[in-house]
Order: sequence, then structure tokens, then C-alpha cells
Amino acid sequence: MAIPRAARTQRRTRIQEEKEEVILEAALDVFSLRGFRGSTIDQIAEVAGMSKPNLLYYFRTKEGMHRALIDRVLENWLEPLKAFDPKGDPEEEVRSYIRRKLEMARDFPRESRLFANEILQGAPHIEDMLKGQLKDLVDEKVEVIRCWIRAGKVRDCDPHHLIFSIWSTTQHYADFDVQVRAVLGEGERSDTRFEDAARYLEGLFVRGLIPQKPKVG
Repeated sequence: MAIPRAARTQRRTRIQEEKEEVILEAALDVFSLRGFRGSTIDQIAEVAGMSKPNLLYYFRTKEGMHRALIDRVLENWLEPLKAFDPKGDPEEEVRSYIRRKLEMARDFPRESRLFANEILQGAPHIEDMLKGQLKDLVDEKVEVIRCWIRAGKVRDCDPHHLIFSIWSTTQHYADFDVQVRAVLGEGERSDTRFEDAARYLEGLFVRGLIPQKPKVG
């Protein structure tokens, strides 16, 4: 996570680090609910349980809090894609990637909505990251998939759109969780929705990507 601008000029104490975490947790609640434009420093200070002047001692601007959160979210969000191993078995790599993305949707729904809100607003604060860090990583993994295709381990496909498809199907369970639970209704199906989704999406992508071995006999 990037160190907030307000704390870069001197070494932070444990108390300062704890205060910053409290503020960022509050900011995450507010930004994920209201979006950047609909959020105010006063709202964040109220959720954090501190005065506005005290909050501004740690983060001078709303933009500073938002960027610190986005930096953290993008770092965590890209970790499963970084783990995509070119030396691994394609089927296992795809299954693992889907499961890790669904786990993140389950465990970090606020972070997912924060990122989605930023994208829906045209990514005004992270366009440089999307065109730099994110694009570089995706290009690297696209080449991994192309190598698998050339080796006959994966059916011919557009690697970019494969990655986009995995993103959209897994993040749906974070960004539209209310809709998913409403449609499934109360009970076991709603309680097991992430595991059910993992099994379904694994089968969907694996059947579409991995050539079937010919049956013997």
C-alpha cells in the first residue's frame, strides 16, 4: 500500500499507523457506498469517530484517502493474476484463478465496489495505473495463454477477452451480491452461492478451454 502523503515526511509511529487504518476503513465504507463524488470528508470523519481537523492531520484531501485505498485494492486485486504460472497446468491455473477471484469477491466486497465505482466514473484517479501497471500485467499473462494455445494445451481463443470474462463473472458476486441473494432466496442456495459459483464457473471455462483427451477403447 502506498504511504499517504501526510505521513511521508517523517517516520510514522504505531499510533499514527493505527489512526490511518481507522480512517481508511471509514473511507472504504463511505466510498464503496457513495462513490468518490458522493462522499465528503465530513462523512468519513463521522464514520471514523474523529473530528474533521484530526482526520485532516493524517490525510489532507479526500483524493489522498481515495488514492491510498485504490493503491491497496489494485495491489490485492492483481495478486491472483500475478500468480498465474506459465509453467503450471492450464486447467489447474484457470481453476485456481477463478477460485481466488471468487474468494476476493466474497471476502472484500467493499473493495470491489470501490474499484467498480471508480471505473464507472471513467477512472479519473487511476487511468495511469490502468494503462501502466494493469496493462503490463495483463499483456504478460496474455502471452502465457498464447503459449498454451500454440502448445495445444488450450483451445484457440482471444486471451484478453478470456481474462475480461473471468473478471466480469467473478466480480458479479461482489458488485451484485444483493441481486444474487434476492434471486436465490433465503436458505442453503444463498448460503453456498460462492462455492456453487466456483464449481459452475470452473466447469464452464475448463470445458470451453481445455481440449478433451480422446477416449481409449
